[in-house]
Amino acid sequence: MLAVFDKSVAKSPDALNAPDNPQAVSALKDGFLPNHFASVYPGSVSISLGSSGVMAYSLEKQNPLLPRLFAVVDDIFCLFQGHIENIAVLKQQYGLNKTANEGIIVIEAYRTLRDRGPYPPDQVVRDIQGKFSFIIYDSSSKATFIASDADGCVPFFWGTDAESHLVLADDVETVKKGCGKSFAPFPKGCFFSSTGGLKSYEHPLNELKAMPQVDSSGQVCGATFSVDVETKKESTGMKKVGSAANWVTFAT
Repeated sequence: MLAVFDKSVAKSPDALNAPDNPQAVSALKDGFLPNHFASVYPGSVSISLGSSGVMAYSLEKQNPLLPRLFAVVDDIFCLFQGHIENIAVLKQQYGLNKTANEGIIVIEAYRTLRDRGPYPPDQVVRDIQGKFSFIIYDSSSKATFIASDADGCVPFFWGTDAESHLVLADDVETVKKGCGKSFAPFPKGCFFSSTGGLKSYEHPLNELKAMPQVDSSGQVCGATFSVDVETKKESTGMKKVGSAANWVTFAT
């Protein structure tokens, strides 16, 4: 799966930017990265998000134990990979029918946060048990919500391209094609939102600390993020403030 979001929709963390990175390109210009993805996965499907970016997915070359899914409900798009272990519990919790798959469940969890708060987003993601990564784009508010399971069981990478657009994929080579050295594994046990940035749902009271990655030649390439056990922040719920774009805003 692949998603590229314009920097106006999802600003990537500054720590992902590697210095002296001539390999990075503009992932969106002339459809560069989606076209590359289509060449690697000939049967892939690409979804244009207009000026906000693009999403793409393929059912080829996938791990049968960690399948990829694509779902759309109204104005919300979801790429999901993996499986949810407590799927029956979540279907009941969100009032979904028996045919709902993981993508629909994640969308409904997002809609509950967006429309029916206040809820702490860390708790909602923590309620999802299993091996997973997912990418949500809400076209009504041009907001993103992205997460990975607590153990990082599903391959999932992110980076920033030459124009500071956010790139996400389950294939590291695809991310490197657009971002050069400005990439890293997506932090396990974390979620990223357009307005709230990167947070740990495993340790919601702690800040995250960026650590530069160094490749085999000693060059800095992106950064990994880990929980800083020495810094804590105030815990707050999420307040509905009248706009879907603000549902992920909370104090830091």
